[in-house]
Amino acid sequence: MSQVKIVPLGGVRENGKSIYVAEIEEEIFVLDCGLKYPENEQLGIDMVIPDFSYLIEKKDNIAGIFLSHGHADAIGALPYLLEEVSVPVFGSELTVELAKINVKNYPNTKDFNDFHVIDENTIIEFAQSEVSFFRTTHTVPDSMGIVLTTSEGQIVYTGDFKFDQSASPMYQTDFARLAEIGKKGVLALLSDSTNAESNMLSASENEVADEVVDTFRYWEGRIIVASVASNLQRIQQVFDAAYLSERFVVLTGKDVEQIVQTAIRLGKLTLPNDELIITEKQMKNKEPHELVILETGRMGEPLNTLQKMASGRHRFIRIAEGDLIYITTTPSTAVETMVAKTEDMVYRAGGTVQTISDTVKVSGHANQNDLKLMMNLMKPKFFIPIQGEYRVLAKHAELANEVGIPFKNIFILGRGDILEFEKGRLRMTGSIEVENVLIDGLGVGDIGNIVLRDRKILSEDGIIIAAITINRREKKIISPARITSRGFVYMKSSNNLMKESGDIVETVVLENLEKQDFDWGILKQEIRDQLSRYLYEQTKRRPVILPVIMESSQKRK
Repeated sequence: MSQVKIVPLGGVRENGKSIYVAEIEEEIFVLDCGLKYPENEQLGIDMVIPDFSYLIEKKDNIAGIFLSHGHADAIGALPYLLEEVSVPVFGSELTVELAKINVKNYPNTKDFNDFHVIDENTIIEFAQSEVSFFRTTHTVPDSMGIVLTTSEGQIVYTGDFKFDQSASPMYQTDFARLAEIGKKGVLALLSDSTNAESNMLSASENEVADEVVDTFRYWEGRIIVASVASNLQRIQQVFDAAYLSERFVVLTGKDVEQIVQTAIRLGKLTLPNDELIITEKQMKNKEPHELVILETGRMGEPLNTLQKMASGRHRFIRIAEGDLIYITTTPSTAVETMVAKTEDMVYRAGGTVQTISDTVKVSGHANQNDLKLMMNLMKPKFFIPIQGEYRVLAKHAELANEVGIPFKNIFILGRGDILEFEKGRLRMTGSIEVENVLIDGLGVGDIGNIVLRDRKILSEDGIIIAAITINRREKKIISPARITSRGFVYMKSSNNLMKESGDIVETVVLENLEKQDFDWGILKQEIRDQLSRYLYEQTKRRPVILPVIMESSQKRK
């Protein structure tokens, strides 16, 4: 009997950060390696990636990394894993090219080149398993599901998918292949749950394309389109609509330029004419009604950049009267507050906001009927809902039960939970500790909860710096305490508060100088404690308190 384990390191009970580990005997197969964008309380964090400790410990057993599609939630963390583990990476032609952009843009992995292009006909044989693929429909071409064949049955990972009967050839699902996989016997199905709460029929991409064209034709001013850089289906629709409405397209960022150029080179994007895309300099010679500005933002998140445009902080675009801000993706519930704030800023700047979801139901993920169809085609013995917060995983589990999968064969996993095949069934056999790894600039994992807590306090209550110079040998204060406030109170109108704070610091210092067992750490902590207590009594606020104690041998005159 084969030893089979399934361990999610991300992508369960959260949005994004997909990475699933399948262990078959001694071989480890990594399915996707994605990131997620920070939540509101993660101040200053650029992105969140999975904890790779489990894989690093077993790096000699990793057969490869298998990518389902080219979005950041599937490939964004790849450079950080390859920095620790040098193993082959497999994906479709476009997925591999997008992954290469990520990997080569990261200094520590720019020389990595062990990529392998697969398609729906590829079968890769390993010692204890074989890996094959099937075409799926998503918002980026060449999306693939992944099949691991074992002696106990097949493990199927859908990746992100939906069913669209009118999809163009590059986006079509291979239904015959799905049925073939199901006939062979599926041991476990790992299926996308993102849209499991919705029973609404999503508009076909043809209907979405018509909506984009209508919007472009009937708007008389400039249009700024907010999209995700790797949503190539939407970008193609923007190009086509711009051409039909006699407009030119300006790409505003390096990320989208790289992705668009790559997709055009591979034939995954087509330009209606060679003059459609113009540069920032060329746009100055065009009238507003001739322009479409495609804004995808840094790493594919456009909302921050829209706020800069609205507040006049963008490097070359400022939202003005008559501009339409057209949001062509459906924002997740996690960023609803940010969307509302962005809309308010746009209207203040004189623009108008329209979201594509105002008029059509848009999603790149399967609704309830699609999810049931996938399960009926696969007929899995065991079912594992993935990709989404707990509530959508639970809803997907209910749908699985509706199509005949008993609840005892359905597993709603958390990060690090271990599913193991024993005595003819999958069982939970334990878990490993898996934390979020925070990326801030060039720092990887050096920001933890304590730093985030301090950032939150700084953002809410500010900082107090208490600086003082002492002569420890003479047990005297050389220079009196100087209190500086940033983001806490306006110092000119708080003289008494600052004076009292300085007196408290000097009292604490003098008391500690008299102690036989003088300790710098204890002194600083007592300053923090007593000053914090006093400031809270006076203001009901708790600023970060930073004692700065300098030592001098100079005698006080």
